[in-house]
Amino acid sequence: MDRWSYRILDVFSNRPLAGNQLAVFEDAGDIPEHLLQVLAREIGFSETVYLTAGSDDSDAAMRIFTPASEVPFAGHPALGAAITCASRTGRTQIRLQTGRGVIVVFVEQGSGGAFRGSMHQPIPTVATAPNAEAILAAIGAPRSELPVMIYNNGVSHVFVVLNTPEQVAALRPDLQALTSLAGTLDAALVGFNVAAGSGDCWKTRMFAPAAGVPEDAATGSAAGPLALHLARHGLIDWGQEITIKQGAELGRPSELLASVALTENRVGPIIVSGQAHMVGGGWFDASLLRASATA
Repeated sequence: MDRWSYRILDVFSNRPLAGNQLAVFEDAGDIPEHLLQVLAREIGFSETVYLTAGSDDSDAAMRIFTPASEVPFAGHPALGAAITCASRTGRTQIRLQTGRGVIVVFVEQGSGGAFRGSMHQPIPTVATAPNAEAILAAIGAPRSELPVMIYNNGVSHVFVVLNTPEQVAALRPDLQALTSLAGTLDAALVGFNVAAGSGDCWKTRMFAPAAGVPEDAATGSAAGPLALHLARHGLIDWGQEITIKQGAELGRPSELLASVALTENRVGPIIVSGQAHMVGGGWFDASLLRASATA
C-alpha cells in the first residue's frame, strides 16, 4: 500500500502523554500541496510538520500547519522536527529551513527514551499592542502588570502579565472576541499569552482560536519572546534562564526553558529548550486520498 507516514511526538514534556502533541511527516515531498492543510486539520493537533529535503545549508526543510493555516515558524514543531531528524541520522546538530530562515537545534538523547533539544530562535520585532483594553476584556483580565506588547518572530504573540499564577489558571477568555481581535492584527497567526510568576519560575497560557487552537499546551515560539519581554521590563535578568509551566488546564502539563542575552546592547541569542518523546505514529492511504481529491 502507498502510504504517507507520520510520527507522533509529545514535545516540551518530561514524560510521555503530556506536553504538546506534534505530527511529523518525515518524507512529505510527494504529498500534494492541496492536501497539506487538509491532513493537518484531519490530525487535529495544534501543529503538523511536513519535512522535505534540505539545501546546502540545512538538513531538512519544514512547513508547519495549524488546523486552520500555515505558519512560517513555531517552537514545538521546530524542536520535534529536529528530534525526528536526529533520531534518523544520529546527528546532534540539526539545521531546519523555515519560513523565518534556518533554525539551529542541538539534540541529545536522554534516559527513558527522552530527547532534549535546544534551539536558537529568531529575534522578534516588538510593538505596542493596539486595542489593549479590548484584549484585556477578551482575556478576562482587569489589567496587565506590564505594557501589553506584541512580539513577532514569525508568529505574533501578544503578552499580558498578571499578578499570580492562580489568576492565570482561573481565566475563562472570550474566544470569539479573541478571534475578532486577531483579525485586526497583520499576522499569519496571533497568540494571546497570559503569564505570571517571579524569578525563574513562570506560568503561562496561550490562546489562538483564529488559528484553530483554542488553547495551546506548550508554545515554544512564545517562550523566547516571553523571556525577552520580562527582561526588557526588569522582571528577570538578561541571560537568566526561566522555567515556563503551561498546559495544566488541558491535562497536558508542559515545561519549557528560555533565556535571552544582551551583548553590547544587542539582543541575542534567544535560546529555548525542552524535552520530547516519540510516542507513536500513523499513516494515510496515499492512493485513496489522491483518487478522492481528483474525483
